[in-house]
Amino acid sequence: MERKTLYLFMLTSLLGLSAQPAGEKDAPAKMKVFTFEILENIAPPAWRTTQQAFEKAESLDVDLIIIRMNTYGGMLATADSMRTRILNCRIPVWVFIDNNAASAGALISIACERIYMRPGGSIGAATVVDQSGAVVPDKYQSFMRSMMRATAEAHGKDTIVTGNDTIIRWHRDPKIAEAMVDPSLFIPGIVDTGKVLTFTAEEAMQHGFCEGLAKNLTEVLKEAHIENYDLIKYESSALDKVIGFLLNPIVSGILIIVLIGGIYFELQSPGIGFPLAAAVLAAILYFAPLYLEGLAQNWELLLFIVGLILIVVEIFAIPGFGVAGVTGILLVITGLTLAMVDNVVFDLKWNIALAEVVKKFFIVIASMFVSLVLSLILGKQLFTNKAFAGLALDRDLNTDEGFLGVESQPRQLVGRTGVAESVLRPSGKVRIDDEIYDAASEYGFINKGEKIRVLRYLQGQLYVIKDDKEDAGK
Repeated sequence: MERKTLYLFMLTSLLGLSAQPAGEKDAPAKMKVFTFEILENIAPPAWRTTQQAFEKAESLDVDLIIIRMNTYGGMLATADSMRTRILNCRIPVWVFIDNNAASAGALISIACERIYMRPGGSIGAATVVDQSGAVVPDKYQSFMRSMMRATAEAHGKDTIVTGNDTIIRWHRDPKIAEAMVDPSLFIPGIVDTGKVLTFTAEEAMQHGFCEGLAKNLTEVLKEAHIENYDLIKYESSALDKVIGFLLNPIVSGILIIVLIGGIYFELQSPGIGFPLAAAVLAAILYFAPLYLEGLAQNWELLLFIVGLILIVVEIFAIPGFGVAGVTGILLVITGLTLAMVDNVVFDLKWNIALAEVVKKFFIVIASMFVSLVLSLILGKQLFTNKAFAGLALDRDLNTDEGFLGVESQPRQLVGRTGVAESVLRPSGKVRIDDEIYDAASEYGFINKGEKIRVLRYLQGQLYVIKDDKEDAGK
């Protein structure tokens, strides 16, 4: 319903009149008020909730949307997507700040048509900081300042002509909104130079950034003189909660750790087993919610898959480690990184888009590094730790119990020379006296056709090294 109809509802409610034509005795129509909550950091899960809630509200053709907010801020790109959605919504959107609307939360609140606050609440402190809390360079602050100004300006202004003077009175002063970001601004009676502006609830009311004080949504509607209404509360489904959980950057990092670790352990063990299953499941849980939310595009998934294929080809088909392997690693990292970045980011200024991509890149790189370190540590300790003793055969096979020791023919090959029949990375095939044997390189890779010498035989396995002597194969 358009804003004019909302104001008609408020006016008729205030005057105690019915909105229906004269002569009708039916009860006046109730206003449909839709509400949802943002009580966490501004991140992809909050953006998902906002999208779902707005779609639900529009499908129900409600008259008013009220956001109950309590947040200390979050991701700038996500906040910009949310404030744009609010500004472009055909339904009036109000916000009830149930304690705090800091940083990104302040931007979202200013985008709303009306702001109500809990006594003792606060709004402001919108300076852009990094994950450690340090203030980022001014080029990022400049973008945030412009967004705060533009958002305040979107609520319009009054032009008053008195004699020869023209006075412009903004409904929400853009300078005040900018002062929530820029500590260099001085506004007499409001903020001194060197301080980032944060309003208390009373101060926000005094300077036009709050329409009223309330302790809950019921008091918000009472303060707005809306008495005849139906309150519809948005409830996230179980699937929405699961997707929101998987979209958390920390969870994404853990899934990358499992993905890389599973691939590492699968390459270290024969056949196909649990490590590969864990890696596949982690990949599905990583990409599925990102794809469903429109973050991951088809081409980003394709980059990841092609990268994995190139790595597998490099390991099993191409001697050494070269272009295919390096390209594969780069494609995997690129696919994982860009899948986490909302495509809306690329519509912003280049420095903001670059900052968002770099942030996701470091999440991917850090997760991969942690995964490789843990894989190396676990790979070394798994079968030597008593806690995992059951995973390896440690029983002695004694002859008095009926077990026979059989001297294997390959033991006689120690010291002999031959030729690598396939690439040894480290396992492969070797030819000695026209016989083919399984063997493993003692260290490094051995390319097909290179001369080898049998160094030792241990637990049914020949171990070989490169041999440059001319009598190889004799």
